[in-house]
Amino acid sequence: MERIEFEVLSACAEGIDFTLQKENLHYSESDVQQTKINLERKELLNGDTVTEQGLKELEPYRVKRVVFLAAGFGSRMVPITINTPKPMVRVNGKRIIETLIDAAIGAGISDIYIVRGYLGEQFELLQRKYPNIRLVDNPDYDGTGTISSFYYAKELLENAYVMESDLVLKNPKIIRRYHYCSDFMGTRVDGTDDWYFRTEDNGHITEIGVGGSGKNCYKLIGISYWNKEDGRRLADDIRTAYESPEGRNLPMSFIPFRVFRDQYRVQIMPCRESDIIEIDSFEELQVYDKAYQIHSSK
Repeated sequence: MERIEFEVLSACAEGIDFTLQKENLHYSESDVQQTKINLERKELLNGDTVTEQGLKELEPYRVKRVVFLAAGFGSRMVPITINTPKPMVRVNGKRIIETLIDAAIGAGISDIYIVRGYLGEQFELLQRKYPNIRLVDNPDYDGTGTISSFYYAKELLENAYVMESDLVLKNPKIIRRYHYCSDFMGTRVDGTDDWYFRTEDNGHITEIGVGGSGKNCYKLIGISYWNKEDGRRLADDIRTAYESPEGRNLPMSFIPFRVFRDQYRVQIMPCRESDIIEIDSFEELQVYDKAYQIHSSK
């Protein structure tokens, strides 16, 4: 299936607006309308309704599972993370990780794994509400980055979302039921001091960096998808890197975008800044949830 056919068909199947992806891949409105006509001729689409045959055509692109990375300490969220893992912190009454879990379930993804480390026993509380959750232990979480969580979940990466679990999701529709290829989520920005991607016109990620050189780029969001081939390849490359002398100190994103960059063709999956809230400090938490504000008595 051609990319534009997939985008139109999957958007209709999921009931989503793919305006951002259309712009990212340079599709015109006439391109979209002609594609709809072609899909109707192939009996994959009837108006805006996907036919039974259309759903069969989409099935090879279905996301099989989601892996949540939830092992870290969250030092910048002290004091709230002294007794609570950051993904389990409540923001306006709901645990951060639950905003992501609910979106995954809403997209029809029921195979859910959580890689735990710091105060890992607390994640067992989630199994009462979500019995299908399975927990993966990361004994190396202290002193390593997310690469250690990828390492202990490396056999789960095929046809899978991998999500950092400290993102407050405001728009659940950005979690898709179907993916055409491996991709990494990002927000288009004029500049950023954070991690960023640069891309070719077709959306292929060509560069990753951090700091002041991030101009006219995509700010990295910690949500990625890996298809069957790349997920299998990533598992091998993570094992090779992690078991090397310096591997545990590598940022995970360096594996596909620097260390083994010639082996991957990862796309950008654009999202809007309003879709996700990244709470990086206790001060930011106080802004988003006034219940955490500390009032000094006069």
